[in-house]
Amino acid sequence: MSSIATASLTKLPINHQISGRNSILVNAGWSRTSFPSLKTSHHCRISCAAKPETVDKVYEVVKKQLALPPDTQLSPATKFTELGADSLDTVEIVMGLEEEFDISVEEENAESITTIQEAADVIEKLVSAKVDKC
Repeated sequence: MSSIATASLTKLPINHQISGRNSILVNAGWSRTSFPSLKTSHHCRISCAAKPETVDKVYEVVKKQLALPPDTQLSPATKFTELGADSLDTVEIVMGLEEEFDISVEEENAESITTIQEAADVIEKLVSAKVDKC
């Protein structure tokens, strides 16, 4: 029967040694007090994945409300302020989204919408809640 033994957990690169007939020595690359981080960097973002159709509709509403050319490239991470929107424009975007999706966005939700992804996520949540009520 094979057994796995570990050396003291010191900062060493991972390596394997055969010691004896049925055992393997493994040194892990971290110390007892410091383990590899599982956190995402500030460049990565984990978000609820709204349906692509929802995101596409949000793109169209934003382009319409801000009078952007049809070929304007947007991404889910695009901030309304990057497109030149002020607070009144953001309110108009939210109103356009309410009309497009036949939903009502509460004021506290509306204040949290600053990007296309946030808008799509709020819409998915509200549409889902509306369907669940039926």
